[in-house]
Amino acid sequence: MRHMKVFRAIRRIWRLFKLFFVMAIGAILAVVVVAVMGIIAVAVHLVGPVLRVLEQILLAGSVLIILLVMVFVGAEVVMRYAFNAPIPGHLEGSELLVPVIVFLALSYTQATHGHVGMDLVIDMLSPEGRRRATIATLIVSIFVCAVIAWFSYKATYLLWLYDDVTMTPPYFKTWPAAAAIPLGFTLCAIRMCLQVLHLINPARYPEYAPELPEAEHIASSE
Repeated sequence: MRHMKVFRAIRRIWRLFKLFFVMAIGAILAVVVVAVMGIIAVAVHLVGPVLRVLEQILLAGSVLIILLVMVFVGAEVVMRYAFNAPIPGHLEGSELLVPVIVFLALSYTQATHGHVGMDLVIDMLSPEGRRRATIATLIVSIFVCAVIAWFSYKATYLLWLYDDVTMTPPYFKTWPAAAAIPLGFTLCAIRMCLQVLHLINPARYPEYAPELPEAEHIASSE
């Protein structure tokens, strides 16, 4: 009985230690996020244009990779069924390119408000209420993106450290595809910071959102 009590006490201490550790990591991450938001607020006229150009470059890269995957998969089908010579690693290569396609365009999609959202409750609020609700949602999303970016960066670093590759030839390295995840979430968090600042003070903090050709066409027709 005495050993069981000691064991339970050790388990409680260990749980408290893990809880304290998680809270400490969360507090440090919160301080870092707030500090980054402060830096962005000070250097918004530098960060905004650079982020806008970077988003457009990454979007172009995402589109090119989509075309590459289409050609790659089409060529594999032709080689497999017409010549009975399938391309090695076609499945793994296509799977590795999927996160690159998605996360390179993540920040651009956020900048153009292209993400799917549930606005049933928000539409019932007043304009000022919608603005405050959007600011609160963006602030929470910034912390969520920062957490995901941090842990995905750690996972990417481990893949690079272990020189992880796919299970079949030609043994593609997996860390470049994984690196797209922290990159996408980091840029998305920065974009959300700019959107929060713009909602708080539009005159002082421009949004620096990419220009949409469709919007220009509508504006010119009006």
